[in-house]
Amino acid sequence: MVAPLKRTWSRRGQTPVRRTSIDHHDRLNLLGVLLVSPKGKKIRLSIKSYWHSLTGEEVIAFLTQILRLIRGSIVLVWDRHPIHKRKAVQDFIQSHQRLIIFEFPVAAPELNPAEFIWTQTVEYVAGTAPHDKYELQANVFAGISRTRISQSRLFSCLRGSKLDWLN
Repeated sequence: MVAPLKRTWSRRGQTPVRRTSIDHHDRLNLLGVLLVSPKGKKIRLSIKSYWHSLTGEEVIAFLTQILRLIRGSIVLVWDRHPIHKRKAVQDFIQSHQRLIIFEFPVAAPELNPAEFIWTQTVEYVAGTAPHDKYELQANVFAGISRTRISQSRLFSCLRGSKLDWLN
């Protein structure tokens, strides 16, 4: 995630300028999951961030974290991103019978509730013009925290997708 641009206001004839010294090659890569209780009454958000490009090892570490957090079977519904298809990731899934995997259709981000988390985060961060990558990280985490602490925001991610998750 890079700091997105957003429209702003200024006096007529004066273009607004937001200065930043952040290198636009600095990206904060995020893995996230919405954890919904079996009866659909509780929801929480788990996020892991990295400054480097993600590999199968990061996905495995994230899945390991989820396995530690949740007892019993885990139904994981994710997109068809190539990182999820890596051999190491597939081997890890095969070795953990608690993981039951379903995939969203190709080119259907509107079905994925996690996309709504990223949308809320980008909206929060938009136009902040961070001075360095650590300020970008702080802004992103503040946006994620705003979503994480609100059950209504988290459930809106489920309701925003075109699937009937809670029935």
